Amino acid sequence: METFSPKQIANALNFSTTTLRRYEEQELIPVVPRTKSNHRVYTWIHVQAFTTIRAMLKGFDIPVVYDVMRLCKDARFEEALWLVNEQQYHIQVEKRRVEEILMMIQNADFTRYKNVKLTEYMSIGEAAKIAGVNTSAIRHWEYEGLVHSERNKENGYRMFSVAELRKILVISSLRRTVYYIENMKGLLNDLDTQNYNKIEHSFQLALENLNHQLLDQLKGIAELIKYINLYQEVTN
Repeated sequence: METFSPKQIANALNFSTTTLRRYEEQELIPVVPRTKSNHRVYTWIHVQAFTTIRAMLKGFDIPVVYDVMRLCKDARFEEALWLVNEQQYHIQVEKRRVEEILMMIQNADFTRYKNVKLTEYMSIGEAAKIAGVNTSAIRHWEYEGLVHSERNKENGYRMFSVAELRKILVISSLRRTVYYIENMKGLLNDLDTQNYNKIEHSFQLALENLNHQLLDQLKGIAELIKYINLYQEVTN
């Protein structure tokens, strides 16, 4: 059986031996054999495990990758694959959401969103539910000057107009691709003035990023399948 030292693995996969140990400590890989002098000895199953982790991290969030690898380590392969499948569903939902909000921006008669009839003013809870975000996110965006609310004269609660809801929807869709507050403020100003060219470009960029993420996810899944197949061969 061919074996490898930590340095050989690190050089081949282009990351540090510290990273190897961290992945091992996080219990993401199969148990690593030791020599009589207590040195780590890696095999091809470990090489594929490390390769899978690095590939999946390009398309999936760290907690998801770690959960998937731990499930595989325990030979719970179906659960790992269903977790990956769930993440694929989420990215499709996000793509559909971006496309819907882009259509909403282009729709001059914005009185309904996702079959919800919009009222002239909505509470922060109602706006958050429609936009699919936490109320804390909306408060943060208001603090940053991206959206503005009015106060209900009777109870002092925040109330958001339909125009501000549109801004909340735009922010929630572009926050991963528009990184600077001032850039976002510029786009929202264009939304107010109905100058949609830059906004549409930003949404197209968001869609392109989702396309890239999907490709990265599929590449990561390909390595995961190799890992599962190899793991099953080694343990059977």
